[in-house]
Amino acid sequence: MPGANRILTTHVGSLPRPTDLLDLMKARIEGRLTDVAAYDARVRGAVAEIVRQQVDVALDIVGDGELSKQGFFVYVRERLTGFEARPGKGKKLFAAEVAAFPEYYEGYFKRAMLGGSVAPILPMFCVGPVTYRGQAALKTDLDNLRAACDAAGATTAFVPSTAPSGAGENAYYKGEEEFLFAVGEALREEYLAIVEAGFLVQIDDPFLSDIFVEPDLTRAQMDKRAEAYVASVNHALRGIPPEKVRFHTCYGINEGPRIHEAALADVAAHMLRINAGYYSFEAANCRHEHEYHLWENVKLPEGKTIIPGVITHASNIVEHPRLIAERIVRFARLVGRENVIAGADCGFSSQACYHTEVHPKVMWEKFRALVEGARLATKQLWG
Repeated sequence: MPGANRILTTHVGSLPRPTDLLDLMKARIEGRLTDVAAYDARVRGAVAEIVRQQVDVALDIVGDGELSKQGFFVYVRERLTGFEARPGKGKKLFAAEVAAFPEYYEGYFKRAMLGGSVAPILPMFCVGPVTYRGQAALKTDLDNLRAACDAAGATTAFVPSTAPSGAGENAYYKGEEEFLFAVGEALREEYLAIVEAGFLVQIDDPFLSDIFVEPDLTRAQMDKRAEAYVASVNHALRGIPPEKVRFHTCYGINEGPRIHEAALADVAAHMLRINAGYYSFEAANCRHEHEYHLWENVKLPEGKTIIPGVITHASNIVEHPRLIAERIVRFARLVGRENVIAGADCGFSSQACYHTEVHPKVMWEKFRALVEGARLATKQLWG
């Protein structure tokens, strides 16, 4: 990707699943699935379709849309040993935001972000030794993506995987750091397999940003926890070339007031210590768009690339290509044109859900605008 002499485009990972696939997923979760072969074939076909659509709109770096995953809560239970669901327990989602705007979020979670999910959102707790057991499911995912890329002519693709901090809460290991390293060691098998299959691995870690809005922590405690998160990721990534690794952090919610979110300035120093070649973060939503100024004072390390969100997953308004180009150029003039890839703020369907925040048809228009904006930015930056 370095040396492309233009602004490349990508997205963050999750994309809306077809309705018939959601129906099959729901049947599988509820124990009603009678034809496993038909289910597997539909997943394979859906991945082929979604990759072809990404190629058709001219995205440069594609993914499988996470179409085989019901969401990361189910994913943890299926791919790691030592976890159990504990309904009603654990940390509340976006506690400060919900406490400040309870009336808004009560309706919002029902109608949008969590409404229509095929799988219940259940907190996961570690209750025993953590090991990796997702080899078969992972191989299927990688085989499906390889076949889809070969058929569509896609040359570069990425596969998201959760960070150790995203697995759940510790109720077994002596301390949080021991827990994080155990999870990281288990997930390392997945990270390695993704890279060995010829793909980029994307470490998804919205939980890094969440640290800096936890009301019960002092700033020193926040930094200490963030350091543990970073150390566990780097432990899991040891020996993997940074140029094969994307790291993504965000704020985990879509449309809302979003007042109680970390500033990029709080997160950036920790993010840049991750042994990755690419850093993806929110930059298009209006609570964070001004934060491009951070790069006036923070130096991007040599050989690293940023993937700022220049379209948002939190609105059905399609950004104008000229605005997208303007956003890209801002970053390029601060960190170097060769060090910017144009991306999205976050995924468009983090959970397998019948009601996505952004309508699928609108999402594809956003991607077309993203590609056109990158073309306009390339013209300004390269002439």
